Amino acid sequence: MKDIEITRTLPFPREMVWHALTDSVQLSAWLMPNDIRPKVGHCFTFRTKPAPGFDGTVHCEVLELSPPARLVVSWRGGPLDTRVSFDLEEAPEGTRLTLRHAGFAGLSNVIPRIALGFGWRDLLGKKLPLHLASPRTA
Repeated sequence: MKDIEITRTLPFPREMVWHALTDSVQLSAWLMPNDIRPKVGHCFTFRTKPAPGFDGTVHCEVLELSPPARLVVSWRGGPLDTRVSFDLEEAPEGTRLTLRHAGFAGLSNVIPRIALGFGWRDLLGKKLPLHLASPRTA
């Protein structure tokens, strides 16, 4: 099954984008409530509304951490046992952020993959940039 891969160029410094991905308060502001700590091996959760076949909790672990360039976490919830990577590169316009959500196997993951694809596009295209532009973030 295909991975989700989205690249966006954000008009913000890489360190600022990095903090929005790895600081629990900032990540909660644009993604979901969580208890992340940027430390390899740290297990944490995201919490959202339950849905059929999903209790609303995404169980994660920090698998890779290379500040301020790469974050990889496991992503387990409902039928999914996947991983999400965020790669940040400096770009003339700011920061190039590439998200890859990988590990969708089997027909039971088709609908979650489609839903997450739309969700990630909205989050990276609208919610993250709005958060980064907020005076509270600067």
